[in-house]
Amino acid sequence: MRARGGYGVAVALIGLLAAGCSGGGDSDGKDGGDSGDRTAAAATNAPAPGFPVTVTDCAGKRTTFTSPPKAIVTSNASSLELLLRLGAGDKVIGTGFPPGRGAMPAPYDARARRVPVLGQAVVPKEKLLGSGADVYIDTFASMGGMGGMGDTPTEAEYRAAGIKHLYLKSTACAAMSKEPMTDLTAVEADVTTFGAVTGTSARAAELVDGMRRTVGAVTRAIADVPESERPTYFFFDYDAGTEQPTAVCDRQVANAVITLAGARNVFSDCHGGFRQVGWEDVIARDPDWIQLGVRNHGSPAANAKAFDAAETWLTSNPATKGLKAVREKHFLRIGSERTTIAGVGDADTVRDIARTLYPGKVS
Repeated sequence: MRARGGYGVAVALIGLLAAGCSGGGDSDGKDGGDSGDRTAAAATNAPAPGFPVTVTDCAGKRTTFTSPPKAIVTSNASSLELLLRLGAGDKVIGTGFPPGRGAMPAPYDARARRVPVLGQAVVPKEKLLGSGADVYIDTFASMGGMGGMGDTPTEAEYRAAGIKHLYLKSTACAAMSKEPMTDLTAVEADVTTFGAVTGTSARAAELVDGMRRTVGAVTRAIADVPESERPTYFFFDYDAGTEQPTAVCDRQVANAVITLAGARNVFSDCHGGFRQVGWEDVIARDPDWIQLGVRNHGSPAANAKAFDAAETWLTSNPATKGLKAVREKHFLRIGSERTTIAGVGDADTVRDIARTLYPGKVS
């Protein structure tokens, strides 16, 4: 299976105690900033305005910042997009799993592709430690370095290089949770946390408010639909391979997106992020709707061709052409990244799915 690029809200003042993620213990951030107030604060060893900020990882280990980071490396497109949306993209000096052309929303796409690429997949250890970064935002904690690709630094090596190792909890820590992911609170927590860390809390609050408005409108519109009457739903990850389908399980953000949109994920009973299943399992669950979750291919025309290929495979394959969703042409053409990568855009995907499932109810 191809590796994924994709892949809590407790905020209190300490300064500000934000429930984020970090792999290191207590440590002081590198002083500095590009405003007069922050320069003065650094000169006197006093915290910058809005700081200190302390973030905790999945195990409760804490890392403290006395000022915003100056140089950030992101593990993949999800953390990169979040920083761009927060207005902190100028702090990013490199990324792994770079986004392809058109993979991000238009306002951020061109800017994202100007970020130096430190690795087409996981950033190599030597490049990361020698990058000059003071922060590394990691999406892969629960994935063991993405299946062991590359040699990842130890926490001692991060500290020796002066790099604070942070995680996106909504993705990296979600599979460790004891509870299924059925809403976007963990995503909102990441937005809030990294807004605090980068000194962009006001922008973070705007983003979270927008997410809640979008999802809230869907929730109100379908509130009268009983759970038992909500359609069943299969996310078909076509690009992950067709010989053995990959199921979205209950700890993956896509499970939350599907649930909030008023559908029932047919594999919500598998625990974790993703799991390979058999087509006999899909056939036994006979979904009402199938999302053709193809990945971005770089242009609308290329994406349309990929969606066509996924649909053709389902309609022509003897094992799947009898599925209810296939017979009734109940397909949704919504890209994989928009659904399986935790981020602000998840709220828009909730609305887009609900519009298809509940025409006339959701606008």
